[in-house]
Amino acid sequence: MGPPKIEVPSPKNFLQKRSKEPKLPHRKRDEGRKRLLTIPSVPHVTDHPLMGIQSKKNFINTNAADVIMGVAKKPQPICVDTRQGHKYLLETSGLVPKYINKKDYGLTPKYVIKRSEEVKRAQEEYDAYVKETLRQKAMKRLSDEERESLLQGLKKNWEEVHHEFQGLSVDIDTLPKKIRKERLEAQMKQLEHDISIIEKHKIIYIANK
Repeated sequence: MGPPKIEVPSPKNFLQKRSKEPKLPHRKRDEGRKRLLTIPSVPHVTDHPLMGIQSKKNFINTNAADVIMGVAKKPQPICVDTRQGHKYLLETSGLVPKYINKKDYGLTPKYVIKRSEEVKRAQEEYDAYVKETLRQKAMKRLSDEERESLLQGLKKNWEEVHHEFQGLSVDIDTLPKKIRKERLEAQMKQLEHDISIIEKHKIIYIANK
């Protein structure tokens, strides 16, 4: 019971100024010596600079000779288009006919000629490919023997289909029977159409595949 017993801090351990600031690491002596060696030394008191050095060159005569012997700078031609004196360079104004005086003026550039030749060569190759394709797929005329053989084959097929059609039952009451009858009728109709065309035309051409 009673107040708690706590140790009271000593008055000698008071908070000092800048005691909580971070301390930098101690610098080594060798680092300072190396830095001093790289810096040039200060001249001694007894050292005297070189005095009395004079050039024998005559700058006045040299400058005069340069001006006399030098090439005068040509003024740039300008053009004034207003009374207030607005001026601009004549060369970049487009008024000087410098492009028509070129050697290659009016000539087709080389890259255009090269491109035209490439296009022409590609077109020739494509035309040759088309001709070869058409030649391979050219129309072929059937001989009389082939025409007669083809006609007899179609008639034989029609007889076979017609015989199968005659064998169908009279009562078509189911879906499969109806589908089969329609299929046979379509085949007979197509065969009759082909036979009629071949009998009508004596000369027949077919395409090669």
